[in-house]
Amino acid sequence: MKVNVQSVNFNADQKLIDFIQNRLDKLEHFYDKIIYADVFLKVQKTSEKENKITEILLSIPGGDVIVKKKCKKFEECVDESISALQRQLIKKKEKMSAHV
Repeated sequence: MKVNVQSVNFNADQKLIDFIQNRLDKLEHFYDKIIYADVFLKVQKTSEKENKITEILLSIPGGDVIVKKKCKKFEECVDESISALQRQLIKKKEKMSAHV
C-alpha cells in the first residue's frame, strides 16, 4: 500500500515515518483491498499537553475511511488511529461478506 505522510508546520523525522508505515502495513491483514493511505500530522499551538493531531485517510473500494485523533505524542495518536481503523475495516469486511 502506498502511504503519503504530510507534516504541517514541522518536518517529520524518518523514524516517525517508518513507524507509521509499519503500523499501516499491519492493517492489510484485516482488509487486503486498501489502495493508499494519507496521513496528516499537525501540531496545534496551544498550552495543552495534548497538542499533536493525527488524521489518517484510507482509500478503499466503495469509499474512504477517516480517523482523527489528538494526543501527547504522534506515536500514541497513530496507535489509537490504527486500532480505530482496524475496527472499521473489520466491520466493513463483515458487511461485504453478509451481502455476498
